[in-house]
Amino acid sequence: MIRLRFLGAAGTVTGSRYLLDWRGHRFMVDCGLFQGTKELRLRNREAFAVPADSVEAVVLTHAHIDHSGYLPLLHRTGFSGPIHATDATRDLCALLLPDSAQIQEEEAAYANRHKTSRHKPALPLYRREDAEACLRRFQGHPYRQPFQVVPGVQAVFRDAGHILGSAWLELIFEGDPPSRLVFSGDLGRLDTPILRDPEPLEEADWLVLESTYGDRVHTDHPVEQNLRDLLRSGIQRGGVIVVPAFAVERTQEVVYLLEELFYKGGIPSIPVYIDSPMAVRTCHLFQKYPEYYDEDARRLLETGRRVLSFPGLKLCETVEESKAINRARPPFLVISASGMATGGRVLHHLKRYLPDPVNTVLLVGYQAVGTRGWRLQQGEESVRIFGESVRVRAWIDRVDGFSGHADSVQLERWTTGLAKPPRRVFLTHGEPEALEAQRLRLASRPGWEVHVPAHDQEVILE
Repeated sequence: MIRLRFLGAAGTVTGSRYLLDWRGHRFMVDCGLFQGTKELRLRNREAFAVPADSVEAVVLTHAHIDHSGYLPLLHRTGFSGPIHATDATRDLCALLLPDSAQIQEEEAAYANRHKTSRHKPALPLYRREDAEACLRRFQGHPYRQPFQVVPGVQAVFRDAGHILGSAWLELIFEGDPPSRLVFSGDLGRLDTPILRDPEPLEEADWLVLESTYGDRVHTDHPVEQNLRDLLRSGIQRGGVIVVPAFAVERTQEVVYLLEELFYKGGIPSIPVYIDSPMAVRTCHLFQKYPEYYDEDARRLLETGRRVLSFPGLKLCETVEESKAINRARPPFLVISASGMATGGRVLHHLKRYLPDPVNTVLLVGYQAVGTRGWRLQQGEESVRIFGESVRVRAWIDRVDGFSGHADSVQLERWTTGLAKPPRRVFLTHGEPEALEAQRLRLASRPGWEVHVPAHDQEVILE
């Protein structure tokens, strides 16, 4: 008998945490932070569901903070077991978790300076030393190689195609016959740059399936063509093209497509600056793991070229390198975080280049309601940056087609490889509308029993 408790990502798209109890052993799959609304973020401050020192191990599907970001706090409060991940996930967490700690500390310091918190003093969820301490618990594993989580439970990571090192997870519980519990993690979109498509699913007794885009279908307009057309227009205007982009994955996808466009002559070659320390370090990690590449990226290597490296690409880690961009002669392109223009170095570039109609801001990702990126996308005439009102005269364009998640059709396609229906399917990691749409589709299949669990619900698998 397996007890599965949904500590996060139930009825929402954030805070992935799953607690499993089996034959006196306890472990977790994912251990993420809740992000988004204040109501959700306050869950991070609640006492953990069980004593942290009772958790024997954590298995991590990928490095995104909504899947990994609670680990430093779990470790600080008593967890001392191994954290199992792919090698690339381990390396990405070494970038993301200390950065998350820094954000926590900066937000607490701001609240104390401006007295905006009812807590005296406001404290961060965890500090950098907590993040660095938990990183020492990581154990890296390759895809498709079984390892023991707790006695009697084997795990296998399989490529999920979502971000570098992402995996869907197969847990095999000993028995006669053995039982298989599969966690999809976050499944990537088909045919995205650099990384392989998700490995097919063939067998599962129980399935925990993400539903981020359970109610939508991605556009079939080729993203490379869309990007090419918008860049041509921006370059012809002779100005600066600013691309707010997430440091992990989206920046690398954009750079890879730029490289292809330059190489094929699709657009004139112009200088490209990556102005984000984390994005630069993530590019280096992509180059460290060519075994994760898809066939197109592998063929590029075989020709002697290097992924994410081309003439005119300049990597800016230091503040001095960032400031030097101001002295460059247009046209040129700057990719900088954050992707929704909520913070980071991209704000300096937006403040400098938004007022001039010769310049372009190119949005390449989802813009949450209320963020600066969303305001630019909505066509607002000015935005506030560093406490000042900045007039928006630059062209604001959007590239459709980028997405790190499989859509509803691709999620369904992934499950069609099963030889027989799972005993039960649990839909998580989605907003209510997406979860219900996904439930209705899957439940219409003969023999499929599909549930949408509530937050903190426990189910028994037997």
